[in-house]
Amino acid sequence: MSADQLFPHPVPPQPVPPRQATRQPPLPPRPKRRRRRVVPLVIAALLAYPVGTYGYALTYPGDASVSVRTVDWLRDIGLGGVVNAVENWWFTRHPPSSAPPSAGDLPSLGGPAGNGAGPRPRNLPVGPSAAAGAGEWLPGARSAGGQVAEYTTFIQPDPAHASVVAGVAWLNQSLVRTQLFSGTKDPGGPGPAAIPAEMRGSLVAAFNSGFKLKDCNGGYYYLDGTTVAPLHNGMASAVIDDTGRVSVAQWGRDATMNPHLTAVRQNLDLVIDHGAPVPGLDLNPAGHWGSASNQFQYTWRSGLGTDRAGNLLYIGGTGLTLHTLAGAMVQAGIQQGMELDIHSPMVTFTSYRPDAPGVGPDKLLPTMPGNLTRYLQADQRDFFATSLRSRPPTAP
Repeated sequence: MSADQLFPHPVPPQPVPPRQATRQPPLPPRPKRRRRRVVPLVIAALLAYPVGTYGYALTYPGDASVSVRTVDWLRDIGLGGVVNAVENWWFTRHPPSSAPPSAGDLPSLGGPAGNGAGPRPRNLPVGPSAAAGAGEWLPGARSAGGQVAEYTTFIQPDPAHASVVAGVAWLNQSLVRTQLFSGTKDPGGPGPAAIPAEMRGSLVAAFNSGFKLKDCNGGYYYLDGTTVAPLHNGMASAVIDDTGRVSVAQWGRDATMNPHLTAVRQNLDLVIDHGAPVPGLDLNPAGHWGSASNQFQYTWRSGLGTDRAGNLLYIGGTGLTLHTLAGAMVQAGIQQGMELDIHSPMVTFTSYRPDAPGVGPDKLLPTMPGNLTRYLQADQRDFFATSLRSRPPTAP
């Protein structure tokens, strides 16, 4: 055996080929990774409340359009100031036309035109350029014995804008009784939110109430003892006694709580007092008639009042400022009057003919928002309804 076999030469180590270096992206710092996880959670949490409350508003029981539900939701989440600003911007910049109203804007002059039995209101004063039929009363529902319980007409209260038409309804409180119905949402509370079936056979009229209570800071007394919201002295109030008669009063001066009251609905301050517009309507100090500049908006408005004889009058029309609404109320003969709700589709008055099956129902104005079945189903807002005291025999 050779020496090489006994003592082999050590094998030199083989060079290891260099490992291919792979470029790895730098790991993000931990704080950023946490931030990426937290930010979506925060965004989701922030969106959960408005999305959830909006869904709740859209599905809340009671009749209301999507637009009304949306505006109410915006106010409920604290954006009332934004809504008011948008409304002021829009409605003050779109005055009505100075052209005469079209035929489609005026009530139909067809139907019975006789004086009817019982008292009849005097035709209203109108200007020389008034449309045909303005200020002339048309009889509506009749009580037992043929006495007319409701008359309707229209007037044009804005000389600068001839297209403005206001409908007027006159209700003889000796022949009708009035009830206040609470809506499912505003103000809520006891009682039905729709006209009950047993009342529909004597129903004469159904019409809107006032602003939402939190928007007018008003009180609401209902159903012989339930105070839904405290009554405030000085506010305009529709007061219903236990005979079903309505008086429009300044609470604390003209009316106070007594055992004969069944309902009180407050809304803003009086517009008409002792037959004349109250001072300051064009200034609206301290928001006595809604939000600042609300009085200048050309929009749907409504009002309620009583005349010297104690008859109940409702006024409603579009393109009205607070000033022209007050003018229409004086023109109609209202002695004590208050503004009710404003804007489409909150202004609505429907007449019924329980004495004449197959006739009506009819809107006070053909352009009035809403449908003829409103208030026959549960509504989100409170409203008034009048019915005959003495139900007539139905016509054949």
